[in-house]
Amino acid sequence: MDRIAAFLSGRRSAWLVLLGGFVVVGALFALLPQPASGTTPTTGLPASAESQRVAALLERFPGADRTVAIVVFDRGSGLTSADRTAVAARAAALAGRSVVPQAVRPLVSEDGTVAVVAVPLDAQRVEADPEAVASSLRTVARADLPDGLTARITGPVGFQADVVNAFAGADLRLLLVTAAVVAVLLIVTYRSPLLWIVPLVVVGAADGLARVVVGAVAAALGVTVDASVSGIQSVLVFGAGTNYALLLISRYREELRRRPDHHGAMRAAVRAAGPTIAASGGTVTLSLLTLLLGELSGNRALGLACAIGVVIAILAAVLWLPAALVVFGRRLFWPFVPRHVEGDRAAERGVWTGIGRRVARRPRLVALAAVVGIVALGSGLTGFRFGLSQTEQLLGNPESVQAQALLDRSFSAGTSAQTVVLAPAADVDRVTAIAEAAEGVARVTPGGTAGGRTELDLQLDGAPSSDAAFASVRALRDAFRDEGGSVARTLVGGSDATAYDQQQAQLRDQLVVVPAILAVVFVILALLLRSLVAPVLLLASVLATFLASLGLGNLLFQRVFGFAGFDVQVPLFAFLFLVALGVDYNIFLTARAREERERHGTREGIVVALGATGGVITSAGVLLAAVFVVLGVLPVVALAQIGTLVCIGVLLDTLVVRTLLVPALVLIAGDRFWWPSRRDAVRRRDETAAP
Repeated sequence: MDRIAAFLSGRRSAWLVLLGGFVVVGALFALLPQPASGTTPTTGLPASAESQRVAALLERFPGADRTVAIVVFDRGSGLTSADRTAVAARAAALAGRSVVPQAVRPLVSEDGTVAVVAVPLDAQRVEADPEAVASSLRTVARADLPDGLTARITGPVGFQADVVNAFAGADLRLLLVTAAVVAVLLIVTYRSPLLWIVPLVVVGAADGLARVVVGAVAAALGVTVDASVSGIQSVLVFGAGTNYALLLISRYREELRRRPDHHGAMRAAVRAAGPTIAASGGTVTLSLLTLLLGELSGNRALGLACAIGVVIAILAAVLWLPAALVVFGRRLFWPFVPRHVEGDRAAERGVWTGIGRRVARRPRLVALAAVVGIVALGSGLTGFRFGLSQTEQLLGNPESVQAQALLDRSFSAGTSAQTVVLAPAADVDRVTAIAEAAEGVARVTPGGTAGGRTELDLQLDGAPSSDAAFASVRALRDAFRDEGGSVARTLVGGSDATAYDQQQAQLRDQLVVVPAILAVVFVILALLLRSLVAPVLLLASVLATFLASLGLGNLLFQRVFGFAGFDVQVPLFAFLFLVALGVDYNIFLTARAREERERHGTREGIVVALGATGGVITSAGVLLAAVFVVLGVLPVVALAQIGTLVCIGVLLDTLVVRTLLVPALVLIAGDRFWWPSRRDAVRRRDETAAP
């Protein structure tokens, strides 16, 4: 590492590295194919999922390439005769846009307040540009309507259009807001009009390069990187990259006070901080790669994209940033330029050292208070609900959600959803009887026959993707399986079955990925700290932070933001980011504590380490928390929840766990914290060191 540090900080070689970095980044931008705009999220289910098997078999049936738009006409006081006439005229006009014109007929609710027109459409045309198709249908549906009569679009086409609209321009919005947040926080942190520019440019270039590299790798591997994956990747690269930059700059400034030559100071900073950054980033990267064990392709795509992004952020922070900083010298810190002072021990006089000494006086009391606080926050998980219906997944009450609410009020809640049963043709009567008797099934309509199977279209009582709809899907599948014989070969698919299969696949991925993350983190911590006790205590602190974040998040989501529950993706992704990034701060603190232990012993070493790293860990945590909140600029509940939970967890981690709980645990454990590592040379000094 010393040779690399010397080359990065050399008087001439630093310029070579800086300019070479621009050349490499520019060449990769020019040579690699530019990634297309992020697509909307897909199901990501494997072909073996029952709903996907149904989708594949339906391709043999007539009309398999169709989807439907549901146009809802409404007048709050009830439809007038003029309204009904206008709806009939609009239905006739909409029929001209449908692939099955004769099926486009208005249906008026029993209470006479709502009329519905179902418009069958070509699925490929809708898939190509759902927002344009929906806009065209709105124009036709709203033409020449009487005053007070509204027309809204919902159903598969309506929801698909609103999702596309939610992600429209997402990459640019996230990039601009994230860059602005990072810039403001860097200015506040460094109080310099110049210094913030260098890390922001380096991290911004790393983010842009990560997008290009991920696009090329994904295209080569046949992986679909949708807009949500791109957004999370960008936020993670900015957050992690800036964290690593803060750690390096903090150590560089510390060394500038100890050394007269800024080249030597950077060499010492890279030698000390480089391995820590590599270890921290390596932990995050390997944790992300555990998502490749997942069943959902979206989880695998996120793991691949974010892992590549973090690796590029590490390389930028360890290789490019040192050269960029050292070529400008001390003046980059103006107006607070760190001056060389012989025997400078500023860290030992700082506020964080004071906090460390207070913790050292009563470590057991501090640990107990921190644990009680974490348990209190975790109790907020009471009333925890997992999974959101289709209408609960978007923020801002879009048109499709408004129209679905009208359907729920005046028709069966499942009117706009599609559930398909494929029965063996010889058993269609028995399958129909079982389906009609199943709980939550409102209507069964027979369809065509192909490939020895008959299609049955079902309308469920439950709202699309709701718990009630999922219960009906489970009941149908269980009933067919319990019947036995050839009836057991009956398959249940459609939109609700697909959403249910996604939920089950997400649960399965959690059961596989979570233990893998914990195992990866434990091994890395054990190797880095050369201890078996430290990884257990540090992982316990991170898990406690995660549970406290879920508890506080649950209270906020239900009582402040009005969310019905957690989206199915949220617990896994929040766990991944909080554990991986929480371990980052553990590594920042404990790696420095191990370094100081060789000079001061375990008790004094953790105090000195907290004094040296407390400021940078807090700055990094606040910045990372603010960056993840940026995910809330997109009107998607899952991203807003992930951003909020990571924000809460990171703040708890930096302000409570890393500041109070971990130092208290180290002080309570003493040298046993580093077991089985031995340090006989300073053991006696450690035992007699004053707090």
